[in-house]
Amino acid sequence: MGLFDKLTGTQHPADGVTPASPREVRTALLGLNRPDLPYVIRDGAPEDADLVAEWRLAEPTWQTFFVQSQLSRAIRIRMRLDHEDHEVRALEEGWEISRVGSPATLEISAQYTRGPSRTVSTRWSIQRADDDGLAATETFRFDSSDLVNPLRNTVLKSGWTWRGVVFGRL
Repeated sequence: MGLFDKLTGTQHPADGVTPASPREVRTALLGLNRPDLPYVIRDGAPEDADLVAEWRLAEPTWQTFFVQSQLSRAIRIRMRLDHEDHEVRALEEGWEISRVGSPATLEISAQYTRGPSRTVSTRWSIQRADDDGLAATETFRFDSSDLVNPLRNTVLKSGWTWRGVVFGRL
């Protein structure tokens, strides 16, 4: 793996893994969808991509979760399946988000980033410990890698390369 691959988040499948067909890769990625996960993978035609993975920020059932998470960035990953090179070209896009109003709702700002990044939101509570000291306990954790890792791992297990895109077209 070269320096540029490291910067873009590009990873190659293990040696000897036979590449799956494009249909199998697409089906495997769409198969990651579950109603209990805070993200969705869907057809990406409206965004000029084959598939799009994004947080369920707009879905009413997930609004409370995202408001309470103290999440500061919204992430969307647009994916293009390159049939000839057996790679999924993935463009990670991010926007700053803030909470507005009462009750709070999420609002996406115009601040846009492009390329791999990682956002982690945690919440801690401090309580008295048994030894009369204080103990911090993590009560909430939200990590953007929870979206990226399953996608990338599915692509790699399918014998395809996960190619991060930073510059140029998807």
